[in-house]
Amino acid sequence: MITTDQDPFSQQTLIAWVVTALGRAYMLGIWLKHGGARGGTSHLPVPVIFGHFALAAIGLVVWIVYVITEKHALAWTAFGLLLPVALLGFVMLARWIPVHRDRATAAGQNAPAEGHFPLPAVAGHGLAAVVTLVLVLLTALRMGE
Repeated sequence: MITTDQDPFSQQTLIAWVVTALGRAYMLGIWLKHGGARGGTSHLPVPVIFGHFALAAIGLVVWIVYVITEKHALAWTAFGLLLPVALLGFVMLARWIPVHRDRATAAGQNAPAEGHFPLPAVAGHGLAAVVTLVLVLLTALRMGE
């Protein structure tokens, strides 16, 4: 399982990835609670939301297997999975920013589902995601050795 000579970034990366996933799950819950999956006024397409979620979850499973097996190819696989996750995340962020601005001026009435995302949750998720991506890349490059 986890050995003492394991890459030092792998466990920190796992922690960062879990923190990122918790933020993602929190925002997904808000989005679903406010009818995001039913279409309505959401500016975030359902396939983008669930594609982001699914690819990130698959990547996390791959990373867990990497931590257990230390098979270097899995670190690169996880990094490859994170690239489209990041792209989808940027797409959602770009669509969320105008909703957030409009909500601030319209007092949130008839706001799209993503209009209910708290700014700290979005910022925290984004920051944790960037940290995770960088740590996965550093691990794949074996910078921790």
